Amino acid sequence: MAFDSLSDKLQNVFKNLRGKGRLSEDDVNAALKEVRMALLEADVNFKVVKDFNKKLKERCVGGDVLGGLNPAQTVIKIVNEELTALMGSDMTEIAYQPGQAMTVIMMVGLQGAGKTTTTAKLAGKMKKKGKSPLLVACDVYRPAAIEQLKVNGEKQGVPVFSMGTGKSPVDIARAAVEHAKVNKNNVVILDTAGRLHVDEDMMAELENIKAGVEVHQTLLVVDAMTGQDAVNVASTFKEKVGVDGVVLTKLDGDTRGGAALSIRAVTGCPILYCGMGEKLSDLEQFHPDRMASRILGMGDMLTLIEKAQDTFDAEQAKNLNEKIKKASFDYNDYLTSMAQMKKLGGLTGILGMMPGMGLSSGQMDELSQAMDEKKLAHIEAIIKSMTPQERENPKLMSVSRKNRIAKGCGLDIAEVNRFVKQFNESQKMMKKMPGLMKGFGRGRKGKFPFGGFGF
Repeated sequence: MAFDSLSDKLQNVFKNLRGKGRLSEDDVNAALKEVRMALLEADVNFKVVKDFNKKLKERCVGGDVLGGLNPAQTVIKIVNEELTALMGSDMTEIAYQPGQAMTVIMMVGLQGAGKTTTTAKLAGKMKKKGKSPLLVACDVYRPAAIEQLKVNGEKQGVPVFSMGTGKSPVDIARAAVEHAKVNKNNVVILDTAGRLHVDEDMMAELENIKAGVEVHQTLLVVDAMTGQDAVNVASTFKEKVGVDGVVLTKLDGDTRGGAALSIRAVTGCPILYCGMGEKLSDLEQFHPDRMASRILGMGDMLTLIEKAQDTFDAEQAKNLNEKIKKASFDYNDYLTSMAQMKKLGGLTGILGMMPGMGLSSGQMDELSQAMDEKKLAHIEAIIKSMTPQERENPKLMSVSRKNRIAKGCGLDIAEVNRFVKQFNESQKMMKKMPGLMKGFGRGRKGKFPFGGFGF
């Protein structure tokens, strides 16, 4: 995640505080200095850092921390609350027009920020919420962008309105709104053209579109990997054309994440969504409190549960749960578990959202390498080289069978032996935890279905 380095440094600060028992004012000041340096290194706006540390100091040198029974925990609680407030406190929704009235949304941003892909991702989210979106190709300068929108729209099951490159964006937007009225689309999403940098022509075009059709929401797509440039871009767009909300892309990448901590404070624009991967499903609603918890290594179980409910087949999960209860988890179930884990972003993605794991970014990298795609592909090849009977009954596995499987999948017998041993160990573990998958599908109060993962 973008905040791995910042998270590691903050957790080290808290670890040092926990080792001190009661805290003096000097202890607090030293800790706050380290927090300040960690935020600056994460590319958080320096004015934002200054104000943030001032608020922390005002709260931390009060009676609640100094001389308290659990001062380190109190400091963590204060940092968590202030981080959440910095990013906007509450989750912000797109403001739709009331009832079935049409909502026109204009997507803006620089070229390369991932605007066209994000536009399709957003349409998919809206469709799942019961909306009837229409994607509109207004980037008349890049035929590839129009084609990309059509392809992604088709994947999302969302119609795309296009008039090619021969019409002006304003004319396309007007025609799209009329088309939406006839076809009963209650959300129109305009994918506008970007530029390599902010210029007057781009701003004038966006203003003309706003003059030509009634735009209810203007959403800015910014690349989190550009750091402070993302904040500068957001400030310029807000000043020139007006921005109602921000979508941060590439927040899963190797970036310092300062944009997410600075945009709201500098521009006043809420972050609505964040892109966490390349897939069309990899768009998360931005919850400031959950993001703060992730940064502080406290996990994000609610988002994990929501992702599971979004991607898992409830009946499939129920069947796996029953098999675990009866200690009949087989190789077919293992394959199913692998597929489910991939949908959630892999093992490291899951552990990164679980509280109390205590894993640094370095440890997470090691874990990721241990369970890399190549090894998972090998496991899949081993299982698929088994006969249907062997998959359903792991006890059939013998030396001769393992030799045949190794030849069938083109792997060394040692690798097959290692996997079979790991499977047997995981099966024993499943027998000890029969209730882990119980309650799937009950919403946030239900337990999370980790029982199906035989890793």
